[in-house]
Amino acid sequence: MHSRQIERARLDEQISQSRLKLDERATQIDRLEARLSNEERRREELGHRLADAEADKRELGERLTQERRQASEKLAMLEDAQRKLSDAFKALSSEALNTNNKAFLELARSTLERYQQGAQADLTQRQKSIEQLAQPIRERLEKFDGKLEQLEKDRIGAYEGLNQQVKSLINDHLPQLHAQTASLVKALRQPQTRGRWGEVQLRRVVEMAGMVEHCDFDEQVNTDTEEGRLRPDMIVHLPGGGRIVVDAKAPVDAYLNAVEADSEEERQLQLVRHAAQVRKHINDLGRKSYHAQFDFTPEFVVLFVPGEAFFSAALTQDLGLIEYGADQKVIPASPTTLIALLKAVAYGWQQEALARNAREIAELGKSLYERIGTLAAHWTRVGSRLDQAVDAYNKSVGSLETRVLASARQFPALAGKAEEDALPEPPMIERQTRDLSASELLPDPGDSKDPI
Repeated sequence: MHSRQIERARLDEQISQSRLKLDERATQIDRLEARLSNEERRREELGHRLADAEADKRELGERLTQERRQASEKLAMLEDAQRKLSDAFKALSSEALNTNNKAFLELARSTLERYQQGAQADLTQRQKSIEQLAQPIRERLEKFDGKLEQLEKDRIGAYEGLNQQVKSLINDHLPQLHAQTASLVKALRQPQTRGRWGEVQLRRVVEMAGMVEHCDFDEQVNTDTEEGRLRPDMIVHLPGGGRIVVDAKAPVDAYLNAVEADSEEERQLQLVRHAAQVRKHINDLGRKSYHAQFDFTPEFVVLFVPGEAFFSAALTQDLGLIEYGADQKVIPASPTTLIALLKAVAYGWQQEALARNAREIAELGKSLYERIGTLAAHWTRVGSRLDQAVDAYNKSVGSLETRVLASARQFPALAGKAEEDALPEPPMIERQTRDLSASELLPDPGDSKDPI
């Protein structure tokens, strides 16, 4: 009997453990339901994380597999517990205990079946929820793949169209461009044409800088020296009477030969020759000393190179070209740098005009101020004369009342006339002129002249 109680206690303990495990299962189910609620909230974020959708899908799949595996393990554990309970109860020989055990087993089986059905239903529901979460991701991925395919088709079509246009441009316009380039190179090889082209480029640059001929610059100015006649291409006038000499006869023969060269070696050779020609021309300009032939001229002359390509090619082969020009008092200038220089000169002319207008305004203001002072002096004298006239009037009225009228009033009485025919008395004037109070309108104390 005692052994049965022990066995019964042991079975009760196992049942308690099973119930604890079932409670843990219920707790896990609640935890899973809470996690499912969190998954619902995260579904709204999935729309903004399309790039991570595939990874989330794999994660959900792995989580589903893990949940299935855990559910299978727990079902196996419950079945194993049921099997152990059944084996334990079969070992009991007592019919009453056997009956009780059968009832208990039936109860345990029914309870386990209910939990098993609940777990299976929960697992099915979670699987459906996960599939519902993954469905929008799958649909968006399919749409994204479709758009990528369409973009790739459009890109291939656009590339083909661009390729055809480039081929058409090369086939149709390249020969014409070669012909025009050859014609331009041929024309620039003639010294007269090249010089005229340089002068035209120089004129375009000064016009772009906002300068006006014969006001801001002069072209082809001749000057006679002991060594002969010099004729710079342009003289740029500076504010204050200064002048800048500009020469536009930069050599370009070697550069044209480099453009037409058939090999890289020949091209490099011609570019080196081009840099040497530019250096020689700088040396020749330095010996002419243009700045010494014109008054108020800075000690340098500007060598205008009529193209950025000509200038950059020479600098590439001769890095010290600018420093050498500065030593020779010759400043090489491309169209860009010359425009900047001429704009600075034009700005100087604008400031000179503003300063001249300011000086004229100052002179006019000074003259107007002096004239206002003179007019104020005249007004002061007029007021003084008016005061003197009023004083003389009042004195004459006093003399009339006290002396003249006193004698004149005796005539009506002697003649028998009424008093209403008496002579009227003239009124006194008490008004005075207002003095000028502004310091600018007060007369000079040392000025004793009376223009009136």
